[in-house]
This record gives sequence, structure tokens and C-alpha cells, in this order.
Amino acid sequence: MDTAAVPSLYPLHRCKTLHLVRHGQGFHNVAGEKDFKAYMSEEFFDANLTPLGWEQVDNLRKHIRTSGLVSKIDLVITSPLLRTIQTAVGVFGGEEYVDGVQAPPLMVSNAGNSNHAAISSLSCPPFVAVELCREHLGVHPCDRRQKISDYQALFPAIDFSLIENDDDILWKPDIREPTEEVANRGKKFINWLWTRKEKEIAVVTHSGFLVHTLRMFGNDCDPIVKEEISRPFANCELRSLVVVDRHGSLSGYRSTNFPGKIPRGPDVPSDFAHMDKAEDGKF
Repeated sequence: MDTAAVPSLYPLHRCKTLHLVRHGQGFHNVAGEKDFKAYMSEEFFDANLTPLGWEQVDNLRKHIRTSGLVSKIDLVITSPLLRTIQTAVGVFGGEEYVDGVQAPPLMVSNAGNSNHAAISSLSCPPFVAVELCREHLGVHPCDRRQKISDYQALFPAIDFSLIENDDDILWKPDIREPTEEVANRGKKFINWLWTRKEKEIAVVTHSGFLVHTLRMFGNDCDPIVKEEISRPFANCELRSLVVVDRHGSLSGYRSTNFPGKIPRGPDVPSDFAHMDKAEDGKF
């Protein structure tokens, strides 16, 4: 037997499932595909979704519902930029918001000049904004965020409490974050996910962040699997990956586990026990 081809087994409670999503098409994507220099333009500061981007969001929303994925997700994490937040609430949020409901909306109407109806926070997982999963930082205005207080007004039901500074102190106008620092930030983000109690987490983030982060993984796999993990994401692509704790750092048990021997009592000898005694001449 080829031992290299033998699959691995891991306890389910030592695994987390990450549903990674790149945001839908933004206005900066359209301009950048025509001329890369457009990424330097202030016109695309914190770029929002195009009408096509919203169509992509709607199609992914339909997919997570028809596939049943929507009922499995415990938490939605989003990068605090307009295009990722719009994608997150559009895909994983509730239905259209109705005035008078005793719960704040995930998104107010026309947030970010989207011409989109308000989105309800009912019947959906909690949403948390996290700076660690932001896009490649620096130089490009499309990757500079607004004040957190501005986002809070547009997305009232999202938890922004993990972000310490109202202003964007991470983005620098003249320094592009080195790719190895993006990768290290991604590793720190994955490590932070271990501290969360949730087992199935959706992460809505950016192409550059995903590419540089995921390239660090899969080196112990077949090249085909490595390529599946690290290939670039299309706009509004969802890819589900399992992260495994191979060092016993996670605790607790999966809810599907059952301890057995309830009620407790003496074990009835098995057929194998009878066979062992017969072979020894004791049966």
C-alpha cells in the first residue's frame, strides 16, 4: 500500500470550517482591469459594489440557501471596507428590512450609494468586522477605509467593537505593505480564529489577502490540493476549507459526539472474545 495516499483522520471537534468569500465586483475592479494605474486614483477611495457586483452577491445568496449552507454558519466576519461589508450583509444577511421591527438593520437603504433596500438582521448569524483580514494595505486609495463611526451609521447591527481606532491608521499613502507582512497578518488572523468558539465561520475579504495568506498552506499536500487551496479567487467566489488542530490546542467536544455506556453496566462478551478463548483451548 502507498502510505502517501492514505487519508488522514481527525476528531471533528478539533476542526473548524472556514467559508472564504471574496467580495463582489467593485468599481475599482472595473477601472483597474482597464488600466492598473486606476488603483492609484482617489476616485475609488473605499470603492463600493457595482450593479454587477450586487448581482453576483444575489447569486451567491441563492447558492448558500439552496445548498443548505446558510443554516450551518455560526458567525460572519467581514473586512471593514465598504465592498466587503456590502457583500457580507447581502449574502449572509436577513431579508429586506421592514420599518417597525424591534431590531436594528444590518444595512440601511442605499448604503454606500448602492441603491439597495435595507437588509434585516433577523434570522441570520452575528456579524463582526475585523481589521486583520483587510486587503493589501497602502498606496491604493480603494483599500483605505472610512471612519468606523461612518460604517456604524450605515450598518447598525454589525459589531465593530474589535476595531480600536475610528480613523484608518493602518493605511499609508506612500508605503505598500510587503507581501510577507500580508501573509503574516493572514496567519495571525487564522490563529485568532482558534480563539473563537464558533465551528463554521464565513469570512468575507479580499483577493490579495486571500492569495498571500493561503499560499502559506498546503505544502504538506499533493500539488493538486495545494493549487486548490491557493489559486486566486474570482469576485464573489466562495471556497470552503477545513482547518485542523493537530497539536491539541482546541478543547471541548463536538455536539455530535456521544460518550457511550449510558446507562453503565457490564460489557457482554463479544464474538471476538469467544473466538480468542476457543483458540486458547479455554472455551
